[in-house]
Amino acid sequence: MAVPESDAFVFFGATGDLAYKQIFPALQALIRGGHLDTPIIGMARAGWTLDKLRDRARDSLEHHGGVDADAFAKLSARLKYVGGDYQDPATYERLRQALGGATCPLHYLAIPPSMFAAVVQGLAKAGCAENARVIVEKPFGRDLASAQALDRTLHDVFPESAVFRIDHYLGKEAVQNLLYFRFANAFLEPVWNRNFIDSVQITMAESFGVEGRGSFYEEVGAVRDVVQNHLLQVIALLAMDAPTGRDPDAMRAEKLRLFRAMRPLDAKQVVRGQFRGYRDEPGVAPDSQIETFAALCLHIDTWRWAGVPFYIRTGKCLPITTTEVIVDLKCPPVAIFDEINPAQSNYFRFRLSPEVVISEGARVKRPGEDMVGDAVELVARHSLAGEKSPYERLLGDAIRGDATLFTRDDVVEAAWRVVDPILRSAVPVEEYEPGTWGPATARAVVAGEEGWHDPKPEETAPC
Repeated sequence: MAVPESDAFVFFGATGDLAYKQIFPALQALIRGGHLDTPIIGMARAGWTLDKLRDRARDSLEHHGGVDADAFAKLSARLKYVGGDYQDPATYERLRQALGGATCPLHYLAIPPSMFAAVVQGLAKAGCAENARVIVEKPFGRDLASAQALDRTLHDVFPESAVFRIDHYLGKEAVQNLLYFRFANAFLEPVWNRNFIDSVQITMAESFGVEGRGSFYEEVGAVRDVVQNHLLQVIALLAMDAPTGRDPDAMRAEKLRLFRAMRPLDAKQVVRGQFRGYRDEPGVAPDSQIETFAALCLHIDTWRWAGVPFYIRTGKCLPITTTEVIVDLKCPPVAIFDEINPAQSNYFRFRLSPEVVISEGARVKRPGEDMVGDAVELVARHSLAGEKSPYERLLGDAIRGDATLFTRDDVVEAAWRVVDPILRSAVPVEEYEPGTWGPATARAVVAGEEGWHDPKPEETAPC
């Protein structure tokens, strides 16, 4: 059965930061590509005008990718403005009139979750939710209980099939490439299991701090900000079995099975850190216990992955900004030539940002009489020229009704069950110096002598 495309795009919070940085550039890109030909309605509090919103859109584009004259002219012509209090029923009556004959609108709630209930109820009472879709931004709750409460709020009005939970990380080209590489290459599957893989490491590092967003970070911390969503999703792509089909439900069913097999995190296998100087940031409590760094060990209780540790490390004010995955393979069972220790063994490396790199670590014989070898890396680095932005890809999918890259309610709740134990624990934060790899105790999270693989600047040229 064909899925209808949305015939109107409504975004609440049209004057906000997210619209300025992401939504307007994505809308222009969709129009330029011929993928958006519907009314675009910006919802905001009273006090704005349509001309002022158009100026805001132009300013956004000037600072985020540039203005395409033809595409912006179409965006400007399709743009409408509806202002008013989100608690006022009259606001939604004006929206209903602005929708005109639209029969399948897409509502994007680019607003704080605390406003969701009022907005979805307002949409329902005005008749704007019938046969409609809704996009909601992360965070999808602060823990399992709040995520379940948020889902109840949405499901009071929208069926789960109409809810699109957007996580921009899933729209990144590098993350899509990871999924493709897993299931498009036959050579990988025979070794992609506990018999050959020794461990998996994921490092998401940022060389900068909270950049004036101390108040926001005090509400989330590293685990809520990136572990529960971005990094667990990366693990799902690394560890899930092949979906039974191409439809969105098949993909999300495999993710759910994998999330449910993840063992809830043990506070004894978690290190929380805070960079020196964080408490001096505006909006940060002088005795803050919010982590800006986390290192932890995750286990997946399936036949494929039993006994394979998945190590996660993330933090701010680290030596480099990058996200990288290292899949370490086991050493050969017998040393026929030279001794090979774990640090010299084979591996797969996936750099997800800022470059897109897939590489394999191998060994080759060193020139000479002796049968000894050196470690080399076989590298494929991709050029990002022509890449869609995550928001362009995800908004286009939502308009078409394609939920493949969006997160389902049961998957969100399963992810919260994994991290909930450490959110409730009293693991203290340990101070670390900016520019280092976090607290010294984080080294003990990784079993064995090899330790963490610290990402280094990429030197290979794109192919």
